[in-house]
Amino acid sequence: MAQPILKTIPLSELRISKLNMRHSRKKPDVSDILPSIRESGIRQTLLVRKEGDHYGVVAGRRRYFALKEIEKETGDTPLVPCAIMAENDAASAIAASVIENVGRLPASEMEQYTAFKRLHDEGRGVDEIAAFFGVTDLLVRRVLALASLADPIRKLYAEDEIDRETIRALTLATPDQQAEWLRLYESEDERAPRGRNCKAWITGGAVITTDKALFDIADYDGQITADLFGEHGVFADPDAFWKAQSAAVAQRIETYIADGWKDVICLERGAFFHRWDHQTRTKKQGGKVYVELRHDGTVTFHEGYVSQAEARRMETAKKGDDDAPAAPVKPEMSGPLAEYILLHRHGAASASLAGQPAIALRLMVAHAMTGSALWQVRTHECTSRKEETRASLQGSKAAAEMEEKRARIAALFEAFGVRGEARRNTDAYRLSEIFAALLAMSDEEVMEVLAFTMAQTLEAGGPVVEAVLHVCETDLSEHWKPDAAFFDLLRDKRAINAMVADIGSRSLAESCASDTAKVQKAIIGNRIMGHGCEPNRDWRPAWMQVPPARLVEGAGSPPADAWARIAGLFERGEHIDGAGTQAFDQPHAA
Repeated sequence: MAQPILKTIPLSELRISKLNMRHSRKKPDVSDILPSIRESGIRQTLLVRKEGDHYGVVAGRRRYFALKEIEKETGDTPLVPCAIMAENDAASAIAASVIENVGRLPASEMEQYTAFKRLHDEGRGVDEIAAFFGVTDLLVRRVLALASLADPIRKLYAEDEIDRETIRALTLATPDQQAEWLRLYESEDERAPRGRNCKAWITGGAVITTDKALFDIADYDGQITADLFGEHGVFADPDAFWKAQSAAVAQRIETYIADGWKDVICLERGAFFHRWDHQTRTKKQGGKVYVELRHDGTVTFHEGYVSQAEARRMETAKKGDDDAPAAPVKPEMSGPLAEYILLHRHGAASASLAGQPAIALRLMVAHAMTGSALWQVRTHECTSRKEETRASLQGSKAAAEMEEKRARIAALFEAFGVRGEARRNTDAYRLSEIFAALLAMSDEEVMEVLAFTMAQTLEAGGPVVEAVLHVCETDLSEHWKPDAAFFDLLRDKRAINAMVADIGSRSLAESCASDTAKVQKAIIGNRIMGHGCEPNRDWRPAWMQVPPARLVEGAGSPPADAWARIAGLFERGEHIDGAGTQAFDQPHAA
């Protein structure tokens, strides 16, 4: 950005620039800065640019509205110190607005999209935008991917009518698919697919990602859709993928045969290889290779197995039994007949399970622990890029408690000769093994496993965490205290000053309002430790209380915003006699 020109401009000649990332937002709360500006005036210049017959405020929106309030009070038009940018430097203007606002308040994804797209339209490349704001190229590409969405869909996302997983799936959709999705969304009789189902709907069924390919992607002629929100691309045409994948499988089969394996058996797509129905045999012992094809494109080669029947025949032949059949026995069912029988057995099993809640509960827990073709469950993993945040979490009391529970659950399963750790590999034998162990446990033990499994798979952030903290009546002071990482990440002076008022007094906060953030954080730390006052070691900021509260009126606060969204669901019935969490203290399996 070129060096701006400094000039004093009457307030009447200023407007909020359309390049300001909060141009269309409602009037901000300026009560925190108004007293200071009344007394001392503007200490920091507004960043403006010439726009027609007036100047547009690029950075300094709150200062502008504070001056408007003073103008109403006094009737005089203030003169405002401004730094004037070049009119043709729109990209720098947008960047300056984003920096000003993000430094003060984290921007939403849609606000980032608006700013990044304007920069992109002004000729800035993805790498330039990323370098300018200190973010990754991938983040910029992900935000700009929202440009592929129809305006009505972006509007729904901005209004929190669409969740993040759904909007990310819709970035893969063609314009026609987006139009059809909107039709379903607006329909009274049909439902638009959401989340993972939306992604499957867009891709025409199972989502097949590029990491599943056995063939060289560079030689693939079909279309691959870039998925900026996943680690891999997505094959747009499943039929084209399977044509290439089948050719690669056939080549691998030929390699196995040439390598001396007795046989390679390719199972029907979707059929599972059941290890429990086979025995291991080496290549020299006549072992075979079984090829398992999943609908999601995964291909697994199971080397060195024979069926139980073949193993018995081998043992009989080894003992010299002349009556042993020389040729393998033909299956007693054709493929279509087997499908017919298995589907009817599935129907009977489903109907039976629906009437046996205790058994169904145990099977559900087993599914949550191992996964299946129809269950995709992941444990929560800390993905913070901040090493200090990861270290703080690892050393927390909550992490220690979870580790103790993990050992307890492992011991429960080990008592039945089963490994208790959750391995979500969708293996049917592993699922049945966990299910069998759960059937042998008491209701109390099953509920213990259930609670731990749910805790492992609880998504971080958002309304569900706030709902759990509220319903469980969690005392956050037992699990967290302000540590060095917290104070290092704490930057907003408005929030820091509000904390000083909370742990000290309003007059103390007012007296140090002009001090640096470092000085005010030191005051908070001294109050906690009791340096020169009574210690207040149980103090926690409003963000870390149940329910959470915002420290700055009108400012975005993720925990407070999440609770505000669902508070009515959990608070409206609490006045009813007998309501509360005690009803959940002793859950039953049936």
